[in-house]
Amino acid sequence: DPVTGERYHTTFRPAPTPEIQARLRQNPKDEEKNIEKRLDIYYSHVKALEDFYQDAFYVNADQDPYVIFEFIESCIIKPLPCK
Repeated sequence: DPVTGERYHTTFRPAPTPEIQARLRQNPKDEEKNIEKRLDIYYSHVKALEDFYQDAFYVNADQDPYVIFEFIESCIIKPLPCK
């Protein structure tokens, strides 16, 4: 919000009134062309990172935080055998 400096999110924290909604502006970093550019950079580097961090493990973070913690803890304390 250019008037108050408050930040809103269309899904998780929408503007409380239509007046505030009308004056909101999108962050230029969030425009589609900029996101595509950032994704291209990410995909151009991800393979090198995977090769460098061969002992890394994947975490499905779309779970309960306790389940994620338990999984990470189990990988650190008793790592799974390598393929």
